Amino acid sequence: MRRFFYLMSLARKSAWNRRGTLSLVVLCIALSTLLLLGIERIRNQIRENFVQAVSGVDLVVGARGGDIPLMLYAVFHLGGATNGMGWESARRIAAHRDVAWTIPLSLGDSHNGHPVVATTPDFFDHYRFRAGRRIEFAQGRAFDALFDVVVGAEVARKAGYRIGSSLVLRHGNSDVRLAEHSDKPFTVTGILAPTGTPVDRALYISLAAMEAIHIDWQGGAPIPGFQVRADQVGKFDLTPKSITALLVGLKSRSRVFALQRELGAWKEEALMGVMPGVAMDRLWRMLDIGERVLLLVSALVTLTGLAGLASAILAGLGERRRELAILRSAGARPLDILFLLACEGVLLVFAGIAAGLLCLVLLLFAIGPILASRYGIVLYFSCPAREEWLLLGGIVVAGSLASLIPAWRAYRISLSDGLTLST
Repeated sequence: MRRFFYLMSLARKSAWNRRGTLSLVVLCIALSTLLLLGIERIRNQIRENFVQAVSGVDLVVGARGGDIPLMLYAVFHLGGATNGMGWESARRIAAHRDVAWTIPLSLGDSHNGHPVVATTPDFFDHYRFRAGRRIEFAQGRAFDALFDVVVGAEVARKAGYRIGSSLVLRHGNSDVRLAEHSDKPFTVTGILAPTGTPVDRALYISLAAMEAIHIDWQGGAPIPGFQVRADQVGKFDLTPKSITALLVGLKSRSRVFALQRELGAWKEEALMGVMPGVAMDRLWRMLDIGERVLLLVSALVTLTGLAGLASAILAGLGERRRELAILRSAGARPLDILFLLACEGVLLVFAGIAAGLLCLVLLLFAIGPILASRYGIVLYFSCPAREEWLLLGGIVVAGSLASLIPAWRAYRISLSDGLTLST
């Protein structure tokens, strides 16, 4: 045992004496570890963010078309606008015997790049995320008056909104000032607590308010010569004619397939019901090839780094032949020489892995707030998961095997070959 620790100490000191050259090898392994674990961590946490963004919704109902585009637009506010469904159909679905609650959603407008969602107060009562957590108000209350607005945590933080602040919505996603609904400003009545979901990046108004700001618009532009002031809109019928989607919660989840088939056969309107979990599984299957390619590329980069490890030790082996010969003459056995060089390689691998993990932590702390504010994707560092431990174990095993190449070469160098080198 004393011999073992002595050789380990000798390997550490030998590596430290050549730290200038070997530091580049450690850096290469660190970057390889960062890439491999970083891709795995980001891939899993992005999937977790998407899956946990909505909970307890049995069906997302919308106009017949693509199920994934409907999910991405209605729930995650990503992609382009989808066809709307009739308000009368939404009312009939809400009155269905199997339906416990519904949340109508109408999208299309924006504010400083953030989506505006028209809905009902039921959104704050029934919407769930992350295994059943409710949406909570950090300040204020839900919208009540026609031009009340509730803002997500990220919207309030970036714009500095407080209760009572005034803001103006824009038609669509346009940045053109002419697209503003400046004649109908809104007042902030509520600020939501952070959720780490797309809710943080959205603004919420009533369905009637969405109709009110477009009452004097047609075809995506104001009607020339026709303007309705904010104090006049109450005289008009503000019942929506269509909505983007309807979130549906059932009394019994066993009825989800029956209602889905019923919606598919709906005669009054071409509708479809999308199960969020199924749609998300399809989305990840579509992205699976890309994920595998990224992991393959990172694995190849890791192998390149380990090849650099073997090359660096082999390259320095010629300069160390006299050193190894002296060790042999001092009583070191051939297996001790093999163990010495293998230990050096393994120590370099562990140093590279430790540096890579440190870089990963720093990277997550650096880009985490940016991704959370811009895309609503929450990244955090935690103890490596089972898959990540397997990747780390694979790096250690591969690094150990790479270290055996120069170690085996040193093992075969004869004592006389080292002693007869010319000076």
